[in-house]
Amino acid sequence: MSKLAKRVDDHVGERIRERRTMMGLTQEHLAQALEISYQQVQKYETGANRVSAGRLYEIAQRLEVDVAYFFENLEPLSSSAPLEHGGKNRSTIELVRNYGEIEEPAIRSAVSGLIKSLAGKERKRQSA
Repeated sequence: MSKLAKRVDDHVGERIRERRTMMGLTQEHLAQALEISYQQVQKYETGANRVSAGRLYEIAQRLEVDVAYFFENLEPLSSSAPLEHGGKNRSTIELVRNYGEIEEPAIRSAVSGLIKSLAGKERKRQSA
């Protein structure tokens, strides 16, 4: 698990605890509302167990807050650049996207056959 993921888990757990105590609920009360054990609530709050998206949504409903509440005031470790596609992956993505836009079944079949044929020739050339 990355440092950022661990920090987010810890932050979300702290926010769950803060909101629960602001509402005057015990871990037992929240656990009963979620139909889980109080130990599980404790593990969420300490960051020992990760909270799934579905469970976080349910917790937000029970604690009467928006899901975004749990991420407020969370500072990223560092500013990260957006992930870029590699050259080969980018061309594959574009090929699949364009292929998916071909509506005529006969043309799709022909394009598929052409790609298979070209790929086969390329494999033969590389192994020779």
